[in-house]
Amino acid sequence: MEIKKRIYVGLLMASVLMAVSLVGAVWFLLQNRELLVGQVLLSIILGMVGIIFILAGIGVLAIIIMIIKSQSIPSLETFTRIANEILFPVTLLTGRLAGISKEKILQSYIAVNNYLVKSRKLLLEGPQVMILLPHCLQDSQCPHKITMDISNCKRCHKCSICDLIELGEKYHAVVKVATGGTLARKFMEETRPRGVVAVACERDLSLGIQDAAQVPVIGVLNCRPHGPCINTNVVVADVEQALQSICKGG
Repeated sequence: MEIKKRIYVGLLMASVLMAVSLVGAVWFLLQNRELLVGQVLLSIILGMVGIIFILAGIGVLAIIIMIIKSQSIPSLETFTRIANEILFPVTLLTGRLAGISKEKILQSYIAVNNYLVKSRKLLLEGPQVMILLPHCLQDSQCPHKITMDISNCKRCHKCSICDLIELGEKYHAVVKVATGGTLARKFMEETRPRGVVAVACERDLSLGIQDAAQVPVIGVLNCRPHGPCINTNVVVADVEQALQSICKGG
């Protein structure tokens, strides 16, 4: 996990340097423009862009400090969000140019996010936590629809849904199964959890973490023995460990 965190943090730093260098280069070229009005307007725009990336740079520095100290710094959490929101797509581009696969970058992003959430040392009550699961964990031959009502599960143990329901009962957490981002957002709006443990693939987890905005999300990657989106699985012990990191008495 330590290596994975370094990948994303390194790409964040590289992205900031690239952005600042680009702004600086354009600024330098503007000095030779003849039209004063155009030069002033572009200078203002570049100045604003520069300020945004300076804030993002502070966020990257904050992430590094938090990882080193293994402790969250509440006053800097806004900057970390700015850094991730602004630089996330840039890191994907930077990683592609560096020959790093998108899957590895997303895994690293999730690892950094999980580390930062755990460093906040949240002590939430079970009902304040949602366990958000993808529908592909359910056996594809199962006739029972559980996306709108998890209690429809017959607990036949043909898939991991049963074990995850029992885990939710153990911690008194809310368990939901979503077919995609739209339904996941609907569950978030209805339940308004203060913490989420989400199971999904790299792509869906990274998008979900960003969609959740200020709600802390710990992501647990699913296993895909039959390929993506069908009969996937998850290590239940990893989900429980994630719950324990944000729940009281965990």
